[in-house]
Amino acid sequence: MIFKELSIKGVYLISPKPYKDDRGLFRRHFCDKEFKKNKINFKVRQSNISENKSLGTLRGFHYQKYPFQEAKILSCLNGKFYDIIVDLRKNSKTYKKWVSVTLSSENRKMLYIPKGCANSFMTLKNNTTIHYFCSQYYSPNYEQGIRFNDPIFKFKWPMKPKIISSKDLNLRNFTN
Repeated sequence: MIFKELSIKGVYLISPKPYKDDRGLFRRHFCDKEFKKNKINFKVRQSNISENKSLGTLRGFHYQKYPFQEAKILSCLNGKFYDIIVDLRKNSKTYKKWVSVTLSSENRKMLYIPKGCANSFMTLKNNTTIHYFCSQYYSPNYEQGIRFNDPIFKFKWPMKPKIISSKDLNLRNFTN
């Protein structure tokens, strides 16, 4: 696995080193030793699958507040999606900054999002399936969100969302 830190400290784009032969392809999807070698201590507490039927489906921004903050590892099992990660760690040099990446079943890359950051994604293909490893259990009483078009952040999306839940559409603007 190749770990590349992005412009927000602790956010990594992870590329696999696949093994290919006549049978097909084999790749490591998670390896505790590889993460620890890159100074990432990640314990899987929950694993989720997001199945999205339509191009332009938007989910998020989601995160959990202390003491249930969670780190995530995202990958695309089918299709393609655009993900934005925003740093909400007040002591961070990149507080309120964001970065975006595109993950697909073709590029086979993964995204590591540390505690204290929120993420949102938009599907770029029909039938996009996203896998999440989470370092914390879902705790609805500690769940928070930011609206996808919050004017503080000026997020840039590849297109106008076609499908978004009323819950995500009605999230409030971010306040410090």
